[in-house]
Amino acid sequence: MKHKIYLLMIFIVGLINFLPVLGLFSVAELSQAYGIEFNSNELEVLMRHRALLFGILGGFVLYSLFKASLRAPALVMSGVSMIGFLLLGWIVGDVNDELMKITYVDVVGILCLVIAIVLQFVLNKRPQSY
Repeated sequence: MKHKIYLLMIFIVGLINFLPVLGLFSVAELSQAYGIEFNSNELEVLMRHRALLFGILGGFVLYSLFKASLRAPALVMSGVSMIGFLLLGWIVGDVNDELMKITYVDVVGILCLVIAIVLQFVLNKRPQSY
């Protein structure tokens, strides 16, 4: 049961990171998700590239569900990304409601990461038989 919860937590983290890839295909979707107007082509390129990078990161985390040796680097990268977003939001401050929603989603992702790390530790501490 613990192993299933562990994998579910990784799946949730992967999904949180992967979903922004949808913005790669729709500027309207990006604008709505982040609550900002795209008033320049340069901003559109940057934000669509951001969506692409999240698709890569989320895909990597999801792939790690099938390749255990990649879980640690996938979760570290995801954790750095989510914690980095929270720190940047805190440093800059006064962000719009849509970005605050993303912050809350990242908090859920970080909690899932913590649960996965604790479960990984518990699962690896099983008594060994000789």
